[in-house]
Amino acid sequence: MSANKGWWVPPEGEDSVSEKFLRKTRESPLVPVGLGGCLAVAAYRIYRLKARGSTKMSIHLIHTRVAAQACAVGAVMLGAVYTMYRDYIKRTAPDAGEK
Repeated sequence: MSANKGWWVPPEGEDSVSEKFLRKTRESPLVPVGLGGCLAVAAYRIYRLKARGSTKMSIHLIHTRVAAQACAVGAVMLGAVYTMYRDYIKRTAPDAGEK
């Protein structure tokens, strides 16, 4: 087998990685927001690693993890609230006018 191992081509009928990512982003737009928040918090906390003072490394890492998880949980909560709004409140508003 002398295939070029540097390039991966999806089988026929399947989306490429970028097409799949864009499709998933359109379906649930808050997932990349949560991921971006996690990465931003982690990058900032790693940048601030030298200025942590006398705080232990384990405590600094725990605070970093908690802040990154807060971004992810916040994105999930926003997604849940938006879905509930779209499914229940927005849908029942035209129903109230028909009665």
